[in-house]
This record gives sequence, C-alpha cells and structure tokens, in this order.
Amino acid sequence: MAETVEVNRAAVLAGLPHGFLGRRGGVSTGVVSGLNVGLGTGDEPEAVAENRRRAVAAVAPGARLAMVYQVHSPDCVTVTAPWLDAERPHADALVTDRPGLLLGVVTADCAPVLLADLQAGVVGAAHAGWKGAVGGVTDATIAAMEKLGADRSRIVAAIGPCIAQPSYEVDAGFRDRFVAEAAEHERFFLSGRPDHFQFDLEGYVATRLKSAGIGMVEPLGLDTYPAVDRFYSFRRATHRAEPDYGRQISLIGLP
Repeated sequence: MAETVEVNRAAVLAGLPHGFLGRRGGVSTGVVSGLNVGLGTGDEPEAVAENRRRAVAAVAPGARLAMVYQVHSPDCVTVTAPWLDAERPHADALVTDRPGLLLGVVTADCAPVLLADLQAGVVGAAHAGWKGAVGGVTDATIAAMEKLGADRSRIVAAIGPCIAQPSYEVDAGFRDRFVAEAAEHERFFLSGRPDHFQFDLEGYVATRLKSAGIGMVEPLGLDTYPAVDRFYSFRRATHRAEPDYGRQISLIGLP
C-alpha cells in the first residue's frame, strides 16, 4: 500500500491551505527515496513532477504551483501567475494575493517560513537558510506583503522543519558573523567542542520575525537531521557521504 503524503500544519495558519511536507508519500527511489521535489538532484524529472503533483493535491487540489529558483538570497518576488521552470526568477521568497496559486519553497535543513494576513488576503513563503536569514529574507517578505495590502500587526508566521540546535554545529567564524551584527545574537549559540558552537536557526528566525513586528510566530520544532524517515537533510547526507540529497516542500495559498 502506498504511503500517504505527510502534511505538517500550523495552528496560526488554520483556515488557509498550507503545509510543511517531508519525504513520506512520494515515488522517488534510491538515496532520495520518497517525496523529493528538488529539480537540482539527480532524481528522475518524471518522479519530481509526480511528487510535486502529489504535494499540491495534499494541500490544495487544483491549485497552480508557483516556485522560484532559490539562491540563498534575501530577495522576494510578487507572484501573479506561475512561471515555467526555466523562467523562474532567482529569489528565496514569494508573496501573492491571488487565490488559486500555491506558493512553494524547498528546503533540506534551511528553515521554511509561511506567512499570512488572512484579513488582507495576502500570503508569503520564504526559504531562510542562515545566509538568507541574516540577510533579511523574512523582512523582505513582510515588506512585499505590505505592498499588497497586508499589515504586519496582523501577519502570522510559522516555521517548518529545519535543522535544530542540537544538530547544527558551526565554527567560531560562523558565530562571529552573527555576533558582529548584534551582540545579543550570542544567545543563539551554545558552546560545544573546542571552537565550535550549536546554532539555533529556528530561534534566530523566530526572533527576527518578532522583531519585525509579527505578533504570532509558531515554530513547529521539527528537526530535519535525525528524522531519516520523515525529512531530507543536507547535513545528514553530507555526514553519511551520500552522493545526493532530496528536498522537501512547504506550501501556502489562499482559499
């Protein structure tokens, strides 16, 4: 019997079609077995297309999927219609006020962030790796939502599966980049082995959202690294010397 697509949802986004998906319920095989939606893998294009179809069907059947070419930037684009894969803009966040569109970002340890102002009818999705997070990708997403009529005091946000602090070891140089930006960022790092620290990406992104004026932020607390059967993880694949790694998708749209 085929495995069902797993959809993790957030309470703050109740009433909206949305979901943070993992690797369960797909057709890919081999090292990326499951619901791999990443075109940048060595996976069969037909499998990726079917996995994306299944992902959309699990969240908003009949919706049109819109995605960008992610480059770990702070850039956000406004979507009025999906692009062809070859025409996707280079960016790491999307916003829309168009019903029938489903915004998607892919991750494999980075933090997916879904945002919504239900009253204004505006939603957003952001891919927040450490580069994008410190560069301001969530701030850019909020600003783009406001241009469509959202109000940051009404925007709610959820942070989906990402690598958690116990799994995310970084060196002193990494930590110093964050502390140089603001001394209070030191609280997102716990000391580990000599000259290494454990970084709280989810906590940093949540704080960044709250500092921008988002009143309701829901971190789901799902660690991608140890959950081999549920999520893809770039760092886990690297530590295992695997030749490839899959990507999971996070989706949000308007009813």
